[in-house]
Amino acid sequence: MSKINYKVKAVIFDMDGVITNTMPDHYRSWKVILDKEGIPLTHHDVYIREGQPGQFFLKEILPKYNKVYSEKLAKRILHEKEEYFKGIVKTRFVVGARSFLKGLHKRNFCLALVTGTSRHELHKILPQHLLDLFSVIITGTDVKKGKPHPEPYLRSLNKLNLKPCEAVVIENAPFGIQAAKSAGMKCLALETSLSKGYLKEANGVFISFKALCNKVSFNLLSS
Repeated sequence: MSKINYKVKAVIFDMDGVITNTMPDHYRSWKVILDKEGIPLTHHDVYIREGQPGQFFLKEILPKYNKVYSEKLAKRILHEKEEYFKGIVKTRFVVGARSFLKGLHKRNFCLALVTGTSRHELHKILPQHLLDLFSVIITGTDVKKGKPHPEPYLRSLNKLNLKPCEAVVIENAPFGIQAAKSAGMKCLALETSLSKGYLKEANGVFISFKALCNKVSFNLLSS
């Protein structure tokens, strides 16, 4: 069976669940802080909304559990969550992610990172030698509307000075896939956080980077 070929100039990555396996730390942090607010947060609540900046997450979660949303309340909860997260986070990489990134970089693809994680959290999670691989980094701090809105991916395209057809996205969550597709790009998904059924809007779903590399090839689109 021949490989699916993507002829592009850039590959754009989500972070949590694609490069790093930090979602369990995010879940634990939200769970601990929201328990104090009387909110019985579930695993599904967090993982189905993966990729959203924290403020957008709270705009949905607080009303869901009959809590009145306010900017003041959200700011306090988000600060507590981020402080707790910084204290427990351990950088665990998704198997194959680092070699995949380095391989594309060596082949002169432009790389971009688009994450709902705040900028100061990002520098706690990714070492500088990996951050240096990315030409463009868009965080939750940099956008007015987070995933599933296309703004984060449209911003990355604008900074890369590329058309949607010149880049492909690698995601692992429904909101991220929706954001990438709404921005006009092809999107491949990894089953690192959720099963294939949740990722069906992607152009391809793979259990690992190894499986992705076995079925997909990336070729550099010349200018």
